[in-house]
Amino acid sequence: MARRTRRSTPPAGARTPAAPAVTAASPCPCGLPATYGECCGRFHSGTAQAPTAERLMRSRYAAFVVRDEPYLLRTWAPRTRPAEVDFDPGMRWTGLEIRETTDGTAFHQSGTVTFVAGYVLGGQAGSLHERSRFERHEGAWVYIDGDFME
Repeated sequence: MARRTRRSTPPAGARTPAAPAVTAASPCPCGLPATYGECCGRFHSGTAQAPTAERLMRSRYAAFVVRDEPYLLRTWAPRTRPAEVDFDPGMRWTGLEIRETTDGTAFHQSGTVTFVAGYVLGGQAGSLHERSRFERHEGAWVYIDGDFME
């Protein structure tokens, strides 16, 4: 998922909402039928690497949900990686739908994943539709960039 370019600053004195409480036993935010600990939590902790571009996409979505900046930066291609991840404090991610994948398996060096990620911001529901590009870097899948779709 692409870095947001506009930072939303809460009014003075406003509290920034914390990331949702997700435990190892919680359903994984990525939408696969496993617990967070068995699914994306393994990738976030560094005990496993995403085996495909789609699994990396799912784990990066889950990292946005739990606001895991180190994981997002670690899985961003060095040539396109920002200095920091700009989390919108008022945004709550609500679901991920993978629409299409191209390549991105153990037999490929690159791949794309087209997805729709739902969110709520300021009480209004919305969605982010993106085609993300991935490649292998030093043997691991990394996010390069993405194009917003309509």
